Amino acid sequence: MHLHILGIGGTFMGGLAQLAKASGHRVTGCDTAVYPPMSEQLRLAGIEPIEGYAADQIALRPDCFVVGNVVTRGNPLMEAILDSGAEFTSGPHWLHRNILAGRDVLAVAGTHGKTTTASMLAWILESAGAAPGFLIGGVPLDFGCTARIGSVESGAAFVIEADEYDTAFFDKRSKFVHYFPRIAVLNNLEFDHADIFADLAAIETQFHHLVRCIRASGRVIVNGDDAALARVLQRGCWSAVEHFNTEDGWHAARVEEAGAHEFDVLTGSTVHGRLRLALPGEYNRCNAFAAIAAAAAAGVAPSRALEALRTFSGVRRRLEVVGRAGGVTVYDDFAHHPTAIEATLHGLRRSAAIAPGARLLAVFEPRSNTMRMGSMRPALVQSLRLADRVFCYAPRGGQRAVGWDAGEALRELDGAVAAEDLDVLAARVAETVRAGDHVVVMSNGGFGGMPRRILDRLVRREAQATLAAGAGA
Repeated sequence: MHLHILGIGGTFMGGLAQLAKASGHRVTGCDTAVYPPMSEQLRLAGIEPIEGYAADQIALRPDCFVVGNVVTRGNPLMEAILDSGAEFTSGPHWLHRNILAGRDVLAVAGTHGKTTTASMLAWILESAGAAPGFLIGGVPLDFGCTARIGSVESGAAFVIEADEYDTAFFDKRSKFVHYFPRIAVLNNLEFDHADIFADLAAIETQFHHLVRCIRASGRVIVNGDDAALARVLQRGCWSAVEHFNTEDGWHAARVEEAGAHEFDVLTGSTVHGRLRLALPGEYNRCNAFAAIAAAAAAGVAPSRALEALRTFSGVRRRLEVVGRAGGVTVYDDFAHHPTAIEATLHGLRRSAAIAPGARLLAVFEPRSNTMRMGSMRPALVQSLRLADRVFCYAPRGGQRAVGWDAGEALRELDGAVAAEDLDVLAARVAETVRAGDHVVVMSNGGFGGMPRRILDRLVRREAQATLAAGAGA
């Protein structure tokens, strides 16, 4: 079957493209812009995206057009598809019919932590010999890819990051209602995606629909300390429920963060072992509990899960160290919601990576539709207070324009900088940092390669300082 995928540059649709290609289908696709990591993933899969959505792509005559949720009415290619009567479907629907059917689906949902938890779960299953398939919205460093078919035996495990964003312009349900998992993780639930959801209650309804799609013999692994998720379950649940982040469920004891991040893992009063985790912070402890619990529901003993997580390398762009220059460490992180920004800064602040007295500088891009709309400005300001200096990329024009005055919103943060130009912003950061600083770059997009822009300036400055010192010797 020949598939032509509209929106192939997105993490979900790009992952779907890789799965389709690995399943023997011919795959082509298009998008307005494809940047790392998906550009690299598609290249490795032998898929070369077409730039743009020109109507003449209808001449490719695929067996089916697979339409991503980035596509709206008025899109030239989509209009041509509709006019021609060509076959088309959504990504989640195609995935359910062609990849997930007959598999043991483990879905990871929630506002935060989906990618890390799904990556942990896939790694636990891999270490246990299950050879899981997966589709994850990031690159787990232990696998080096966002999607994999895995074992194709009937009932083989498939881990999927279950997104609550809408399916397509013709299907406004959340993507995850198409997956019908046997095991579902509900990490947490906050208001997000202000462009498609009116309020938190609307998102809770979609999570309720997900719960309705889990079989009675399945399992729901839920954060027991989340009021919104409690409301979701109160609306009805037909599967066994297991909690984490509660004293009677999966939780931690004897937590240490000053050195390595270590803690005991318990269910109730039963101690399963001690975990030394490469990732810092309370959120990552919760991610680990959820992954261990889901793996246990899939038949992997907690002791074996702990053994696997001790070697878990993390996920690309989740507090990933991009490089060091002039005594300054630069990180790349996917945080874009105020809660995620605060968790990233808090986890790094408390980790052994930062020496006492070292400065933490936050460089962020309000790129998501929710953040560009400005509905979370007060929460954003609060989340950035853990940083010693704040730098914001806030273009006022173009496709990624920010619809609010970032300089005004951040004025109460001493020394905060807002810039409309990427090079200007990188230069301001490079001028400000000093040896021992830690710079965290946060965005859910490419951010114009901002971590590398900053590092390049620091490397040049370091080289110039070395030359000057040599000349003066």
